[in-house]
Amino acid sequence: MNNLSKPLPRLLKGSLQKALKRFPVVVLTGARQTGKSTLIQQLLDPHREYHTLDDLDVLERAQKEPAALLRSGKPMTLDEVQRGPELLLAVKREVDKNRQAGRFLLSGSANLAMMGKVTESLAGRAVYLALHPFTLSEKEGHGGAGRWEELLDDPSKVAKDHKSSPFLRINDLFAGGFPPVALEKDRSTCRAWLDGYIQTYLERDLRALSAVSDLADFRRLMRLAALRSGKVINQNELARDSGLKQPTVHRYLNLLETSYIIQRIPAYAVNRTSRVIKTPKLYYVDTGLAAVIAGIHSAEDLEKANLTGHFWETLVVNDLTAWRESVDLKPEILHWRTTQNEEVDFVVEWDGKVFPIEVKSADKIKLDDVRHIQKFFKEYRKAVPHGLVLYNGSKIQEMADRVWAVPFSYALGL
Repeated sequence: MNNLSKPLPRLLKGSLQKALKRFPVVVLTGARQTGKSTLIQQLLDPHREYHTLDDLDVLERAQKEPAALLRSGKPMTLDEVQRGPELLLAVKREVDKNRQAGRFLLSGSANLAMMGKVTESLAGRAVYLALHPFTLSEKEGHGGAGRWEELLDDPSKVAKDHKSSPFLRINDLFAGGFPPVALEKDRSTCRAWLDGYIQTYLERDLRALSAVSDLADFRRLMRLAALRSGKVINQNELARDSGLKQPTVHRYLNLLETSYIIQRIPAYAVNRTSRVIKTPKLYYVDTGLAAVIAGIHSAEDLEKANLTGHFWETLVVNDLTAWRESVDLKPEILHWRTTQNEEVDFVVEWDGKVFPIEVKSADKIKLDDVRHIQKFFKEYRKAVPHGLVLYNGSKIQEMADRVWAVPFSYALGL
């Protein structure tokens, strides 16, 4: 298995450093094994204490004597803090005495902002950042995400200088972005690691977050959700196919989101008609993880499951959400669909403007591929400067008025 002896640069590092200079509490969350501990240890200096609640002695102190653990007065990093929620009130009391910027950096593998104790304890005191699996740019050592800012600004400027971009391979979908296997060449090794990751998640993280009465039921729902990555969520359908009650499906989906296994992309709700569907779309946070959970191991498997396009969408949305974490002016990432099956995969609402983005797995774009973006233009008119169609080709070109075809590899920062 590939071991990253020298950590690759991370997109979020600059945002994390900036946050520590501005806020008394910075909360870094994300799925297990996304590189949170590696990143925060890069930010340590001689004046900053580091404790991890994976250390049983530290965990006991956090649970029984949290105030004493925090009393050193030095800036402190507390890793895996979801294991000791008793610390949060103690952190609140310390911050209320001294609101020095960078006082506490808290890191955890669950989405702490969605856990009531953090929201209640640290309201008005903390800023939250989420570390995602590697983007394609990070895997290449560039420490970035997609070229979203320049593409949203003016694709015509980009097209003037652009020569050609490489095609992406289907293996880029199966590799995923978890650092321990990000650069691993052997597919069977990647699958074995991801299988172990899923087992650890089921046996350890779920028990820390909430009681799940039947892990087999939960794993079955995980698989059904993976087979729907990139689709509008229908909880009644999930309940029927999984044999679970609808409230149980709702709770399990919340657990998957809380622990950063899935994310839900809301619908673009600023509609002029009642035809717009307002249900969110579901995406796994990593295409490699989604493939293993769904039992998909080849391009043929993807085609048989009719998921090729949806997995490219998943790759794109995960890059978009990683980019969102790194910019001060946070964009909204949404989707648009009508009851007449007119749909745009993503709508990025940023800086007062709205940008429709379509994702196509083909290596060529036809005029028919841009018609839904043109429908979106007619619906929202002046709010939309232009739209993008991402595809697995090599050229940036204007396919129709204000609709630009852009290669995956260029859009994703390669």
